[in-house]
Amino acid sequence: MIRERVLEPIYERILRMQCRHIPRHIAIIQDGNRRYAEALGINKAQGHRAGADKTEEMLDWAHDLGIRHITLYSFSTENFRREPEEVNQLFALFKEKFLAVINDERVHRYRIRVQMVGDSSLLPEDLLAAIRAAEEATRSYDGFTLNIAIAYGGRNEIVLAARDILTSVKNGTVSPDAIDVQMVERHLHEGKGIPPVDLIIRTGNERRTSNFLPWLAGGHESAVYFCAPYWPVFRKIDLLRAIRVYDQRARSLS
Repeated sequence: MIRERVLEPIYERILRMQCRHIPRHIAIIQDGNRRYAEALGINKAQGHRAGADKTEEMLDWAHDLGIRHITLYSFSTENFRREPEEVNQLFALFKEKFLAVINDERVHRYRIRVQMVGDSSLLPEDLLAAIRAAEEATRSYDGFTLNIAIAYGGRNEIVLAARDILTSVKNGTVSPDAIDVQMVERHLHEGKGIPPVDLIIRTGNERRTSNFLPWLAGGHESAVYFCAPYWPVFRKIDLLRAIRVYDQRARSLS
């Protein structure tokens, strides 16, 4: 343990020197909170809280490295199939964290814009109110953007964008001939201006992207990094290893 504490900072510096290209936008599939809890013999709610704490730590790393956009896959549309008690505990945790944004000194110091992506119609009103409050409190910030994907589904986001465009066509404000890639991107995520994904990271030793941000990631051929640690024990070293994969890809394309 002492050896690890001594060597990790050295290894971090080595990894950092190896990464000349830093991704602008990283999307993270935060997997393993429940398995982490099971391994430690604690309840699922404690596992999810440990994951939320790791997210806050990761924001410091991202800021130090110069990453400008992070999108976190926090709750998928499929997660509604979980036990109601777990879903309610997660929603209560999300509400707590969104409300904490309003008075978080780090959020204001780093000028972090916080916003939700996903199907808001599926969420309870009290959680939506907390999300709106956090979004409004950080709307003018441009130092860093944190997107929280809740009630999110990759195919669903494209369906919602298509509905918006079809409504505009029906109203006569958009011609069908004017529909192109740029128009679809403007309608994704309610026009929140999320840029293409450069790198997807998935923790928890799962090797699939679960249809996460298919238009912005798959459509732009982002780099992908799978790693074994559960999200609550994800380290800065793991983040740097992922960025090294992106750097290698960027160099091969330059």
